[in-house]
Parts: sequence; structure tokens; C-alpha cells
Amino acid sequence: MAKIESFEKYANTYEEWFDKNNSMYEDELKTIKKLVDNHTNGLDIGCGTGRFAIPLNIQIGVEPSKQMRELAKNKGLKVFDSVAEKLPFKSEIFDFAIMITTICFLDNPLKALQEANRVIKKDGFLIIGFIDKGSIVGKKYYSTKKESKFYNDATFYTADEVISLSEGADFTYSERMGVESTDNGFVFMKFIK
Repeated sequence: MAKIESFEKYANTYEEWFDKNNSMYEDELKTIKKLVDNHTNGLDIGCGTGRFAIPLNIQIGVEPSKQMRELAKNKGLKVFDSVAEKLPFKSEIFDFAIMITTICFLDNPLKALQEANRVIKKDGFLIIGFIDKGSIVGKKYYSTKKESKFYNDATFYTADEVISLSEGADFTYSERMGVESTDNGFVFMKFIK
């Protein structure tokens, strides 16, 4: 069962976070752009409101939350009502996929990564962005997650755990980048198919 209750109730609060934390958001976006480079045939898995897909020229996303999906559609993103563990696409049609702050909300992260692998072309790549459970901020989020509107249902992972899960889905670890000008514990990892 997709962990969407908070996103259904607080979709506008989610959107407001990006406006209130614009410099952090811009730093995250800049980091992802370096990893994506000039590729545009991508899929945003767990696209939320489209905050990352749209500036990366990604045209397609999947999102199980109706409220988040509607906000993304209003911005021009083509969004499918689906979960990461069951992507509604043929095999090997995308050059890459991104999962930004998605892995911590998945019921079955290994199955989701296997699905990502299935829809990505040979020699394509996957970028996973997440709050590292081992970071200072990750430890803080983990210890206060019961009080959080969004993270109360989250499962936090360390970088090593994300590498292990991805390798279990037949991805090869490529590189890791942190957000350059903030110390928010957010990590981006790139995996090659």
C-alpha cells in the first residue's frame, strides 16, 4: 500500500517547503543536473508535484498521490497514477530515471529498483536522491519522524544500504554527490544499468 496519506493531506505544504527553502532546493537541483547532464528521455519515479522533473526537462512521471499528481499535471508534466513497484511502461524505453526522496516511502524498494532497471535502456542510469540515515540531519529526521507530517511513515537508509539494494537490482554504483552549499544530509547517487 503506497504511503501517500500525508501527501494527500499536505500537498500544498509540500509545495510551500520549496518556496521557503529555495536556496536548498536550487542546490539540490544543481547537483542533480550535473548527474543528468544533457539527457532528457527520463522518468521521474515518485515525481510529487514535478519540482525536479520539470527543470530537468523530464516529461513523464509516476505518482500515487492524487493531490500531488494534480499539481504536477497543472505544471505540464504527464503523470501516471502508479507506484514504483509496478511501472506502467514497456521495457527499456527511458535513457534514465530519477527517484528523489522516493526510496524512503516505498513498500518494497528492491522491487521498485528492479522495475526502474526494467524500464531503463541498456547503459542508461538511475539517480537516487535521499536523506542519508547516517548523516547528522538524517539522524535528526529519524529521531523526530513520528512528529513529521511527511516522514512519519518513512524508512531511512544509509548510502551503503542504497548501494546494496541497487546492486541487488542489477545496477552498478557509479558516483555520489552531496548538496554542495548546504549540510542537509541529502545525497545523490548515480547507478548504471
